[in-house]
Amino acid sequence: MIVDVSEPVTLLGGAAITSERIARVQRLAPHVVAADGGADAALALGVTPAAVIGDFDSLSARARASLPPATLHEIPEQDSTDFDKCLRNIKAPLVIGIGFSGARLDHQLAAYNTLVRYPARRCILLGAEEIVFLAPPSLSLPLAADTPVSLFPMAAVEGVSDGLRWPIGGVNFAPDGRVGTSNMATGPVHLSLTAPKMLVILPQATLETVVAALHSTAAAWPAK
Repeated sequence: MIVDVSEPVTLLGGAAITSERIARVQRLAPHVVAADGGADAALALGVTPAAVIGDFDSLSARARASLPPATLHEIPEQDSTDFDKCLRNIKAPLVIGIGFSGARLDHQLAAYNTLVRYPARRCILLGAEEIVFLAPPSLSLPLAADTPVSLFPMAAVEGVSDGLRWPIGGVNFAPDGRVGTSNMATGPVHLSLTAPKMLVILPQATLETVVAALHSTAAAWPAK
């Protein structure tokens, strides 16, 4: 592992990042790591990452020169994204990624693909409007009634639920079949899934609630 810490990690990407969003996430995840050009965004906002990981095709010469060489971890292969390079090289109880959604749809879809490819890595992606994370085998979320809850399968998966307006029991989910978008909480929600293939999409205001819930959830998908 390039980064091996006992506290959550804030991972910065190259899409739009605000100082308010970084400050919010750092309160939950104090260790800051940047994915390639995310280091430029961090430095512009007065944040110095403890590590920079990527192929460095978007890291500026100015940012590279201003960072200690020991913090720069170049992985030149082009078979994976910078987010993939980061997630597989960070060992932490939780990673909260910002700057990985909103700029380009293809990058956003690739990040969702990475979440599913590394099910043992707990990671939440924070966007301007929503958060996205891979559902663990079992999860309890103390959501308020009428909170939007969307479930999107990245492969065939089934599950059961409590606290959703439209329960998911008996539904065969698949990306080219049934999906679970635009559901709604009736109160606290509990989900149990059969495979590490379901993305959960919630309003960004629930970030702190989800972080606490993932911390208290012992069950995790095994590493591939």
